[in-house]
Amino acid sequence: MKRAEKKVAEKLLKIRAIKLQPSMPFTWASGWKSPIYCDNRKTLSYPEIRSYIKEEFARIIKEKYPDVEVIAGVATGAIAQGALVADELGLPFIYVRSAPKDHGLENLIEGDLKPHQKVVVIEDLISTGGSSLKAVEAIRNNGSEVLGMLAIFSYEFPVSIEAFNAKKVELTTLSNYSSVLAVALETDYIADSEMETLQEWRKDPAAWKGV
Repeated sequence: MKRAEKKVAEKLLKIRAIKLQPSMPFTWASGWKSPIYCDNRKTLSYPEIRSYIKEEFARIIKEKYPDVEVIAGVATGAIAQGALVADELGLPFIYVRSAPKDHGLENLIEGDLKPHQKVVVIEDLISTGGSSLKAVEAIRNNGSEVLGMLAIFSYEFPVSIEAFNAKKVELTTLSNYSSVLAVALETDYIADSEMETLQEWRKDPAAWKGV
């Protein structure tokens, strides 16, 4: 576990942006049962954590994608964080809707994105990767280039890893499921006996029915 991944995991657990309940699973909108719930929007309510995440994103972008011209956020969870990163870097900002507006110009991409511009996409959370990669597709369909995607957290589902590889999108996350479990175990947030359940869920979350 990298130091930065551990630090972000500690912060997310501290403010309960991530909750672990193996014995009382959550039900996601998809209908999946899950021992974890992640709401990274909570980070926006904590200025110190919000700034730390913004600065980490900006640092990674400067190191990996020095040619970036535009920062994109994925609606709705990453709009605020993406705008913060764009402001930190002094770059234009756009965001990508999950579906086109049903009135006016019927925009899918909000903001001014020109063909051939180089874009880094900011996401708050990676689950299966479906909605995140739809945003990438919209940007590519505009004739623009996606250099990579950065996200706060990933569940590290095998299906998402395969999807990003298939679409040739480089994904970098500040933290991930493995790091959260390690920190949770170190801090007695979870017991050793719960670890197997939490690891089993990630292998096939759609089929998992709880303990």
